[in-house]
Amino acid sequence: MRDLSTIGLNVSRETMERLEVYDGLLKKWNPAINLVSKYTLENTWGRHFLDSAQVFKVADATKGSWVDLGSGGGFPGVVCAIIAAELAPDLKFTLVESDQRKATFLRTVLRETGVEAQVLAKRVEEVEPLKATTLTARALSSLTNLLGFADRHLDQGGVAFFPKGMKYQEELSEAQAVWRFSHSEYKSVTDENAVIIKVGDIERA
Repeated sequence: MRDLSTIGLNVSRETMERLEVYDGLLKKWNPAINLVSKYTLENTWGRHFLDSAQVFKVADATKGSWVDLGSGGGFPGVVCAIIAAELAPDLKFTLVESDQRKATFLRTVLRETGVEAQVLAKRVEEVEPLKATTLTARALSSLTNLLGFADRHLDQGGVAFFPKGMKYQEELSEAQAVWRFSHSEYKSVTDENAVIIKVGDIERA
């Protein structure tokens, strides 16, 4: 059953139809450019769509600039942009993806779903500071590296949300040796061993 109300998001049929269009494009393009592991294609809803939607729920952002780094196949950035088109229309999305083919895929999904977002086909390190109020990245790099990206691209007072797996405690310890930051942890609804880490007040230790 494909339903976002299980995580407390009530969206229209139109939003669900946009997510279905996205899912179809993902399965069509994946064999050519490897957007996600082929082993997850049978459960794209749980592994990718619901997993990304919970980030939108946790972030609870309604306005400002949302930047998704290393967007890849669009998780969580495009899923959040599709949901925001209905629930938070004042949010402006920017997706950063250095792989030109994946950037083309992201633009295709946005066009086919009628959702607005900017796609930057550049490396995260090469993009001018984006002054994000909300920043996300999924499966891009270690928390230590992600904090460096966040330090560059977050606006003053902005916050970042990073889904992390079962070794997140190790990553936190390593990051705290390099950075000072405030953080909160939210249990994942799709993986009992995973969390979403909310980070703010970042400065080099």
